[in-house]
Amino acid sequence: MILMDFDLQNFKVQGIKMNYFFICKRKLWFFSRGITMEKESDRVLQGSIIHENSYQKFEDKEILIDDILKIDILEDDFIGEVKISSKMIEADKMQILYYLYYLKQLGIEKDGILFYVKEKKKEYLTLTDSLSKQIEQALIEIKKIISMDKPPNVQDLPYCKKCAYYELCFSGEDEN
Repeated sequence: MILMDFDLQNFKVQGIKMNYFFICKRKLWFFSRGITMEKESDRVLQGSIIHENSYQKFEDKEILIDDILKIDILEDDFIGEVKISSKMIEADKMQILYYLYYLKQLGIEKDGILFYVKEKKKEYLTLTDSLSKQIEQALIEIKKIISMDKPPNVQDLPYCKKCAYYELCFSGEDEN
């Protein structure tokens, strides 16, 4: 059951922000301020190329909804999100569940599929009431983070060294 007092209009964000929320709150804060390091990252470029050339059989690709969500694949009964690998599976799941939640608010109900290109693997997802509540809670937390005056403290996570924001976070200039 969706929270009755939850107004998506006050909390809607780009799907990438939902993804970043589950990966790194500091990255989310920087990104929300227009500080984007992805353009400088070879890994991001590689991902873009793989993403562009994957799943050519689907006609409806990269569909923009309300100038805020970019859905990779849109079919009659599902939406799909293309990812290189499943290393960030929780964040990937929450991103596509957010898309399903958002579409449901528009009166469109679908299931979701995560396509993991390198692994040639699929993850099927269905939005439940419990997951809807998790999405709403995440949206509330995202709004709090992006409204902070300073970024959240640095966390040394196992995947930080491969992150496009690594040098920014670990430059030693920002001591919180």
